[in-house]
Amino acid sequence: MSAPRTLVVRLDSAGDVLLSGPAVRAVAAGSSYTALLCGSSGIAAARLLPGVDRILVHDAAWVGLRPARTSREECDMLVDALAAEHFDRAVILVSYHQSPLPAALLLAMAGVPSVAADCEDYPGSLLALRHHRLPGRHETEAALDLVRDFGFALPAGDDGALRVGAPPDTTRLTGPEPYVVLHPGAAVAARSWSPDRAARACAALHAAGHRVVITGSAAEKELTSRVAGRHALDLGGVTTDLHELAGVLAGARAVVTGNTGPAHLAAAVGTPVACLFAPVVPAERWRPYRVPHVLLGDQHAACAGSRARDCPVAGHPCLDSVTDADVLAALESLIAPDPAAGRAGGGRPHPAQPRETERGANV
Repeated sequence: MSAPRTLVVRLDSAGDVLLSGPAVRAVAAGSSYTALLCGSSGIAAARLLPGVDRILVHDAAWVGLRPARTSREECDMLVDALAAEHFDRAVILVSYHQSPLPAALLLAMAGVPSVAADCEDYPGSLLALRHHRLPGRHETEAALDLVRDFGFALPAGDDGALRVGAPPDTTRLTGPEPYVVLHPGAAVAARSWSPDRAARACAALHAAGHRVVITGSAAEKELTSRVAGRHALDLGGVTTDLHELAGVLAGARAVVTGNTGPAHLAAAVGTPVACLFAPVVPAERWRPYRVPHVLLGDQHAACAGSRARDCPVAGHPCLDSVTDADVLAALESLIAPDPAAGRAGGGRPHPAQPRETERGANV
């Protein structure tokens, strides 16, 4: 029997697409052709994933921060595009709080004969495998569990860590001297420091001897400029795509960022992460995966588990209460000292085994 033509569906953000990478590699290892259906916000991440033969795009009405309404014409176009691919199998990857059934219905209309997904709702005939996620599983592990039980295993020698294609050399942007990255922005405001708090942290990192590089999109240029001030190299809007950002993160000794796409991109290129993790979503499911990291923030704050996009507590205490000393201690634990430099700013990352520790307020 020939290997199947398989579709992987992950319709969420770039970070979610990156977290699906190991499952995509497992599917690709057992398929003759592997396509990924993602939303427009996931295209750049999808292009970085090994194993993807084709990317299909659909901005679904049931996912995203501000989803638009859909139409019969739009759904018909998607169904026709999927039908033309003649997929034998499909895997729908969703987060623990999402339903795969809207996507499963469209796949059934497209004639895909065998579909698998994590699903707690009754799926009728829409799923060949109605999979039940184990409690508390990381998003990456849950996706691997699903595809394994659908018949797809990682190939020999694949450790299941996040991975992207080889990042470019971005020394022309960063300069050759060692540096740490501070990424102050996030698509969801509750998951990042306030701008003033980020600016104070940047100044503290500089004062401690770190050379700081600030990253962000063109839309975040005002934020990155404010945070960088006189203390850092501002690359806001300079890295033109996710591939170039991967190069900047790969060259860093460590990355300080919220629970956002660059945290997972840093993990995919093997760079340690000091992660400002707001507990609006559970850290056990979205913490940096299989890379040395420290969680910063009060994981028991009043906003815990709320999935809030804007902080519901005055003063954003879960993250803004993280001190400069907390951040510096996190970096010290993640970065190997450079005896030749004699200060915190030199050297390269430790070849350390992945470790997970927590620091910050009330953790």
